[in-house]
Amino acid sequence: MEIKDYCRNVDIELTQWRGKIYDVVSKIDSLPTGNKQRMFEDVNGLHIIMTELCDRIEKLRTECPISWEPENEDASFHDPQFNFNDTANVHFDYEFGG
Repeated sequence: MEIKDYCRNVDIELTQWRGKIYDVVSKIDSLPTGNKQRMFEDVNGLHIIMTELCDRIEKLRTECPISWEPENEDASFHDPQFNFNDTANVHFDYEFGG
């Protein structure tokens, strides 16, 4: 499996889990106040997990981009004015001596 496929699959899986947890939290939030108070710590734990999932998905998307297109098309090595032959006659100090 290629890295870009792996990253895309992990992104999809984490996003699906975030959706499932959000559905559970939404159902709990619609319960009467008395019922929610008994489950406060559990619900708070789910909110923490949701926040962590969102943070990890964002980190995954920035560090392991789904799109592998070049970010900057104006890089110097793409510059049509740049010619490798222009540097062929450039010598450095370490190239001389014996």
